[in-house]
Amino acid sequence: MEPFRIDIPQADLDYLHARLDHARWPHELPDAGWDYGLPLERVRQLAHYWRHGYDWRKHEAEFNSHPQFTTEIDGQRVHFLHVRAAKPDALPLILTHGWPGSVVEFLDVIEPLSQDFHLVIPSIPGWGFSGPTNERGWDVDRVARAWAELMRRLGYDRYGAQGGDFGAAISRALSDHDAEHVVAVHLNYLPTPPPPGEAFELSESDQERLDHLKRYMANQPGARVLNSTKPQTIAYALTDSPIGQLAWIVDMMTEWAGDDFAISDDRVLTNVMLYWLTGTAGSAPRLHHDSVAPPRWRTTQPVAIASFPQDITRPIRQFAEKTFHIAQWSEFERGGHFPGLEAPDLLAADIRKFFLSVG
Repeated sequence: MEPFRIDIPQADLDYLHARLDHARWPHELPDAGWDYGLPLERVRQLAHYWRHGYDWRKHEAEFNSHPQFTTEIDGQRVHFLHVRAAKPDALPLILTHGWPGSVVEFLDVIEPLSQDFHLVIPSIPGWGFSGPTNERGWDVDRVARAWAELMRRLGYDRYGAQGGDFGAAISRALSDHDAEHVVAVHLNYLPTPPPPGEAFELSESDQERLDHLKRYMANQPGARVLNSTKPQTIAYALTDSPIGQLAWIVDMMTEWAGDDFAISDDRVLTNVMLYWLTGTAGSAPRLHHDSVAPPRWRTTQPVAIASFPQDITRPIRQFAEKTFHIAQWSEFERGGHFPGLEAPDLLAADIRKFFLSVG
């Protein structure tokens, strides 16, 4: 394992500024709103701030204020933050992000959680400083096995796993692949389709959740379709154009976050920068493409579910209980698919409560 510090050459930032200065903007129909996609006014506003107000060096310094490392696992470089609690025997937690996020999702929960837990926050292979991937086959299961090896190398033989989006899938897979060492799992995203061949009665609220899930599955966002089928094709546009990269990420973040979009422009742009500066817009969604097998993980450990009201889908407890030993179930009144960015206070408190109870 090697200590790691982010130190982006100034020439890379100057090039980004030049590209933003010479951006070509698409035509937009009058009063188009969101009918055709992300509105031009929103992208222009963010791009102007990116060029004239956003300070990458400030956020680079924030990253570098936390211990970071890289190591090679299964032929792939893995970048991670490793923040130890003051208490040597604190329970370690591995926190895993998803798409279109990054380790930026956890920056605002590090301080509260590191008071009680050792934190390991890796970039998924293909993302940011863990990218790009250099061969096929980095699916959810392979990432989970890499996480098990990472925790072994760090000397942690007993730890908890947490995640949302792909991080939820990876945490579930990790609970199976490293069942001997994972003591509990906390998820802030869990699709719960009805169990096949079973009759069930749902409350009005749960029926609404099921109907919403069915609509979502029948009308997958275009970004997810492209990520899972042609990630290389879209990579040309995203890797070459900072405005394209910005719009691609912000469109999905806006669609999946809460209506109030309680994510600062600085956090949005820092997330975008991790894709842009590392050229990983095409390698990150390979995880969508390569994770084709239906999940068959068996999670026997206690599980906590944190349900945020404006997430992509919301879990149905009676379905979840057929698969998991639910030890904690929390329903919140604000937040969407990115609670670490939208409601870090709620997410950190829920994680802390759960893992202290099982630690």
